[in-house]
Amino acid sequence: MDTSATRGLLSTLPLELPLEFLKEITNAFSDERKISDGAFGTVYKGVLQDGQVIAVKKLAQNTAVPAGKQFLKEATNLMVVDHENILKILSCCSEAKKKVVEHKGKYILVDTDECVLCYEYAPKGSLRGYLSDDANRSDWDTSFKIIKGICQGLHFLHQEMGAPIVHLDLHPANILLDDNMVPKIADFGLSRFFGNEQTRINTINVVGAKGYMAPEYLYSGEISPQCDIYSLGVLILEITTREKNCSNDKDMAARNFIIDIRETWDDGHIASKYSSLDADRLQQLKACIEIAFRCVDVAQKSRPPIVEVVDRLYGRRAG
Repeated sequence: MDTSATRGLLSTLPLELPLEFLKEITNAFSDERKISDGAFGTVYKGVLQDGQVIAVKKLAQNTAVPAGKQFLKEATNLMVVDHENILKILSCCSEAKKKVVEHKGKYILVDTDECVLCYEYAPKGSLRGYLSDDANRSDWDTSFKIIKGICQGLHFLHQEMGAPIVHLDLHPANILLDDNMVPKIADFGLSRFFGNEQTRINTINVVGAKGYMAPEYLYSGEISPQCDIYSLGVLILEITTREKNCSNDKDMAARNFIIDIRETWDDGHIASKYSSLDADRLQQLKACIEIAFRCVDVAQKSRPPIVEVVDRLYGRRAG
């Protein structure tokens, strides 16, 4: 079944689903149904009565999102996001539960909120899996398609919404692939809505994937669309070079990875690594690396806006 038809059928799901229903379709959030684990929660495979599959993300208790009515309101707002390169949010749930926890040597009963988001299912898994498979190394056409799709999705979030959405957590595990290898930006757990006049805000809750956080967000908690541009640059470098970003707690902004690529990937190295590519494809690859280096500039004002990135990728601007 094609994606549009699947989306049409899944759109009949209620905007809000009861927790008991989500437990039922995920076998009580069993390990057998687990798709992935991340800092902001765990994703499970949910199977509906008609056999259709959805992704069910149970947010971690420590996730810095509002619960209750505010969570439902923000999730409902995100459900209007509809683009080929954005993973569609189908439904949500927020229910208060009693939970026994240990506190200072005693067990007490506390109120907790179970927050869950339901997404369309991406059968080809994540970009992380694609990059780790050596068999994909020589498939530049698919890699370039993925890069362009991610950029188109980010263009939609930054430029085509009523108010820009900053994702704040772009990394390979949050880029999912459908049956046709179309990339879909997923997981808006850290998203922020911006008013038309508000271009940046600050936060004290700096959370994200190691190796993909912009320096100004990491060290100052400053949030702007340019944070996503930085993460995008790191992603593009990984996809084009197929080098592994091995960042750690001491290099959360992947500066060592970026420096290594800059020092190693000159024209000669590119030509030797991709000797099978024709001139046009080689030019595409070089353009991607050039764009990526501009995106990962430490100075956020020097990074190109997503409009410029998309124009360059599609040959509408010389650079």
